[in-house]
Amino acid sequence: MRHKKTEQPVEPWYRQGWPWFLIAWPATAVVAGIATLVIAAKTFDGMVVDDYYKEGQAIVQTLGRVEQARKLGLRAALRVRSESIHVELSATEPGSLPPSIRVTVAHPTRGGLDQEMVVAGSAGVYELELSPLGTGRWLFVIEDEARSWRMDGSAYLPAETEIRIDPNA
Repeated sequence: MRHKKTEQPVEPWYRQGWPWFLIAWPATAVVAGIATLVIAAKTFDGMVVDDYYKEGQAIVQTLGRVEQARKLGLRAALRVRSESIHVELSATEPGSLPPSIRVTVAHPTRGGLDQEMVVAGSAGVYELELSPLGTGRWLFVIEDEARSWRMDGSAYLPAETEIRIDPNA
């Protein structure tokens, strides 16, 4: 007695699971690549400096300006509030205090949040208004308008609202 093989109908490829499983891996990589491209296009991390010699010269000049602040005996006390900074500047010779100062508030990783302003004051007291600062570490730089001296400090806001900057320390 002979048995005839019964032929089962073959399903088309798109109704089987294995092809879709094999297509899913490359499709996932394409979607992840597009998502990475969109993130890279929307966020700018800043450009890497390509002229290291000039950057090194700027660092040497900055160190010289910090040394000048040290020679003048400058010290600063900053009180940071939500939308303002109160700066009290003192020197060994009170007559050497400038009528106006340049204050830069910079975020270490997000250049778009940096703020720079020149503010006038009297007797070493300066009050400046600024955009609200978010939570995180912030860098504070104080210079005279001629940029002959410089002092800098940092604080983690909102925990540290009183900042003392003393180049002699």
